[in-house]
Amino acid sequence: MIIKTFFSGFGGQGVLMMGISLANSAMNKGYHVTYLPAYGAEMRGGTANCTVAIGDEEIASPVSSEPDYLIVMNSPSLFTFQNKITSDGTIFLNSSIINDRPKRQDVKVVCVPCADIALELGNSRVANIIMMGAFIKVSDIVTSEIYLKCLETIMGSRKKALAEINRKAFAAGYDYVKA
Repeated sequence: MIIKTFFSGFGGQGVLMMGISLANSAMNKGYHVTYLPAYGAEMRGGTANCTVAIGDEEIASPVSSEPDYLIVMNSPSLFTFQNKITSDGTIFLNSSIINDRPKRQDVKVVCVPCADIALELGNSRVANIIMMGAFIKVSDIVTSEIYLKCLETIMGSRKKALAEINRKAFAAGYDYVKA
């Protein structure tokens, strides 16, 4: 089994954090993992994307020509990458800022209003964690417990104050979708 996931959005939306947190969670579950980030020279507002491949055996290439999952946090990412996902794959959309829908009829689409939910929680920077809650529930690659523990480890002790809002954000995304 090899599951490939592609994350894309603007720099500053936490796209690379989404990928690294999934990669770490899968490693903690005992899977083989590759993580391949790509981003523009800009810090915020430029493009950012990453690929995470997860398998129960060694992974030959981190490049994902046909990912099983596509997580898009902005409209340009939808237009750029929707044709790369495998048939019967799943596209997760940040429906707060993406009004369009994929042109393809052979994929499942999960719309999550991440930015709107983040504002309701009082912190616009947790939209990525909301999306990860939805993604973890639908994909069932790792458990929510493993994911949240890895997220706290990645954040480190100096960011313990963020643990509570991240837990709330993850739960909001997880509860938003139906498995």
